Amino acid sequence: MNFAPATGARGRLGLLAAALLALPLSVLPASADDVVARVNGKDITAAEVQMATDVFGEQLAQVPEAQRRSMVVDALVDMHVMADAALAAGTADSPKYKARMAFLEAQALRNTYVEEQLQGKISDDDIKARYEKDIAGYVPPEEVHARHILVKTEDEANAILKQLADGGNFEALAKEKSEDPGSKGNGGDLGFFAKGQMVPEFEAEAFALKPGETSAKPIKTQFGYHIVKVEERRAQPVPTLDQVREQVIQMVERDKYQETLAKMRGEAKIEILTPPAAPADPAAAPAPAN
Repeated sequence: MNFAPATGARGRLGLLAAALLALPLSVLPASADDVVARVNGKDITAAEVQMATDVFGEQLAQVPEAQRRSMVVDALVDMHVMADAALAAGTADSPKYKARMAFLEAQALRNTYVEEQLQGKISDDDIKARYEKDIAGYVPPEEVHARHILVKTEDEANAILKQLADGGNFEALAKEKSEDPGSKGNGGDLGFFAKGQMVPEFEAEAFALKPGETSAKPIKTQFGYHIVKVEERRAQPVPTLDQVREQVIQMVERDKYQETLAKMRGEAKIEILTPPAAPADPAAAPAPAN
């Protein structure tokens, strides 16, 4: 769903309310403190507001923060008003409604099971074990610490190379002549980088040089002409568990989900009643008419 076509807060509210019709009505018990609105005697709770906010976080990001909560509450009020009208019209007996509710119930059960029984039971030991398994086979990539001087023309670059050959200081020349605003102030220092982080022509030269060496000729890229000096080479430091903890958790969750699902499918009685469509056979196609 996209708020862009709508104009004004009410237009965005209408789109949000329409989307919220896909959500089941809240059945969570609520204390008086949790109730944020009431429609025909039915409570709209803070938990329901939070659920709607979570579901439509991406769309709500386009709404000023100060307006988000009131917009969600208004959308939920609209949803409940229309839901009451649907009940009065007998929509709850509609086959389409029952099919939709069966789907939403299965979806909600699946999501809650994953959150409570899979994600909720991942331990620190699980996370540590996965990290140690991945680190055991990890070969850290090589990194280069380099400086550069960037100028617009090859003649300018050759003139700087001559100054360097005559004893000029690379850092001082970078501060004076480089066109790269990001590194000029610190003597052309680019820090450490691995392969794949720089444009190919620059990267090839940087990884071909030894520590202390400067490129013998200007290196042309889309940005201009570079003179490259390599300061150091090293293996990239191995990331600590704290640095990659979120990524490791995601991998553990993915593995646990896939393993659990595979086991469940193996134990379940599954019948696919509609056969998959056969792939088209080009040889079977009728010949074009002459």
